[in-house]
Amino acid sequence: MSLIDWIVLFCSLIFIVGYGIYKSRGNRNIDGYLLGGKSLPWYHIGFSVIATQASAITFLSAPGLAYSSGMSFAQFYFGVPLAMIILSITFVPIFHSMRVFTAYEYLEKRFDVKTRVFTALLFLIQRGLSTGITIYAPAVILSSILQIDATYATLFIGFIVILYTVYGGTKAVSYTQLLQMAIIFVGLLAAGMMVIHLLPADIGLVKALHIAGKSGRANALDFSFDWDNQYTIWSGLIGGFFLQLSYFGTDQSQVGRYLTGSSIRDSRLGLLMNGLIKVPMQFLILLIGILVFAYYQYNQPPIFFNKLELNKIEQSAYQPELNKIKGDFKSIFDEKHVLINQLSEALDQDNQQAIAAIRTQLHHANAKTDTIRNRLASLMEKNDPKADTHDNNYIFLNFVTEKLPHGLVGLLIAIVILASMGSTASALNSLASTTIVDVYKRFLHKDGSEGAYLTASRMATLFWGIFSVIIALYASKLGNLLEAVNILGSLFYGTILGVFIVAFYMKKVNGTATFMAAILAEILVIACWLLKLMAFLWLNLVGCVLVMLFAGILHALSIGSIKKHLK
Repeated sequence: MSLIDWIVLFCSLIFIVGYGIYKSRGNRNIDGYLLGGKSLPWYHIGFSVIATQASAITFLSAPGLAYSSGMSFAQFYFGVPLAMIILSITFVPIFHSMRVFTAYEYLEKRFDVKTRVFTALLFLIQRGLSTGITIYAPAVILSSILQIDATYATLFIGFIVILYTVYGGTKAVSYTQLLQMAIIFVGLLAAGMMVIHLLPADIGLVKALHIAGKSGRANALDFSFDWDNQYTIWSGLIGGFFLQLSYFGTDQSQVGRYLTGSSIRDSRLGLLMNGLIKVPMQFLILLIGILVFAYYQYNQPPIFFNKLELNKIEQSAYQPELNKIKGDFKSIFDEKHVLINQLSEALDQDNQQAIAAIRTQLHHANAKTDTIRNRLASLMEKNDPKADTHDNNYIFLNFVTEKLPHGLVGLLIAIVILASMGSTASALNSLASTTIVDVYKRFLHKDGSEGAYLTASRMATLFWGIFSVIIALYASKLGNLLEAVNILGSLFYGTILGVFIVAFYMKKVNGTATFMAAILAEILVIACWLLKLMAFLWLNLVGCVLVMLFAGILHALSIGSIKKHLK
């Protein structure tokens, strides 16, 4: 990066962190530290909810996912608007009326303490692991730019986030996220415009999308019903709906965002704002990945986008083999380049027969490219068994640092790091909330002073920050980070949502039946995943339905047993 990029990057980071700490000064109790004094307006809540979900993983991995496999991931978010409406009607007024710090407090009042603790523990496990993945994403950026080991970058990013989250609490998180989202929207718009500008003069936005579509990348809608297909209309609307309902309705990292609202109205408006913005925002982020794909149809892409890993093998004894692979890669690109130009002419002439023939040839050429890249991955593993052979997360980052003008590079890098800081800070705040309110205050120190609970909250934030950094150090083996974090969530969200659905709507079911049902459901969900019985989005539906089914059956059996005993 140039000097101006470094200036833009560090000024953005210093200003955002400083502003958040300044606005959050004066925390004296856990109400202010964990919930911001319940004083934030709806637009703060809306941007905070969006920023909590839109981590660096979104801005790194989503364009890379679109580049590799197309727009199908957009369907993952189709359940968001409906989930926001349901939450606004049901969950929000219940949580506000009971004046809870965490969602899991409600479960003890409705059921019993063991159901509350079990559900809270599921959240702590899932969110603690996911936060580690979130911290790793910006470390990928710094390691690539500075050409240093990702371990050092991970430790640096983790230190910054822990610093202002431990000090400022939820207000620091919310105020920084408000500015982060403003910078993010500006930066993404600029990035999209620059990608279009860099395309050949005769290739505009529409033709670029046509070319990407003929190469199998514009697959935004899939109406097929297939349990093994991860992204379809049905997995998004049904499985995605249950995932989003659980994430926004029972995950404390999100519940904690809208519990900061000054009223039920503000919390509802914040959630509805998220429902309106999230799908178009995600679609545009994926669209940038499609445009980058179109750009690389006219300009030879790197054979491997992770420069650090590629440099290792370039400096090894396997360099002659690498050069042979690079030569084969260039030959295939030259072949594809001719086909792309022919496709462009056929599109101009609307020659459907030629378009179909060229499309078939492009698929064959892309298959050859995949074979060459697999040869490279095998060579990298031969040179270093611990090599990271997944470069999906580096595609957009490589394009930004290599092709965009000075200044904009620094801004986009700042966007990705700031997004990670925002979502990570929210997660750490929610982990601390759940630890203190559902465990420490409930079992270990019931009658402490406000000052003691504030100190304990900061210590809990520090603990989870360190835990997440440790997890981040092992996140490089998980492949595409966006998919990894959603798979992890799907293993737990369905069960957690099922517990809350039973609590809200199955009024006669008691705590013991729900507790046992949740344990059985979680075991079966993990078994379904291990046995690969279905795509991960469906696990959210399965987990929720199993909890409701088992809870109803166990309750009926317990009632029948009591009646039999009385006779």
